[in-house]
Amino acid sequence: MTENDISRKIIGAAIEVHKALGPGLFESAYQECLMYELIQQGLEVEKEIPMPVVYKDIKLDHGYRIDLLVEGKVVIEVKSLEGILPVHEAQILTYLKLGNFKLGLLINFNVDLLKNGVHRFVNKL
Repeated sequence: MTENDISRKIIGAAIEVHKALGPGLFESAYQECLMYELIQQGLEVEKEIPMPVVYKDIKLDHGYRIDLLVEGKVVIEVKSLEGILPVHEAQILTYLKLGNFKLGLLINFNVDLLKNGVHRFVNKL
């Protein structure tokens, strides 16, 4: 399955979660429900993946964590905010770079229409 195929399934699952819960909950609630939906679709999902930073000869375990990683290919960063800031975009781009992943989705569930909360990022590797 390609990253694009996976992302379509993720967006569909996120829409299901948003329809059921609406905006206004904590990120952790959306993360758990999205993970459940993806697993129900038969996708492999990992949660809270640690992302160390390697600088020259040292490895820094700084507590960076990918919210969800689907099929070992697509990074999902779950948010529930009034708006996405440049720092949130930088966060997912950093995860893509550090993990050498090609595609990431930043999904903000605190919106009236979820399509306005889905942001797609591509790492040009």
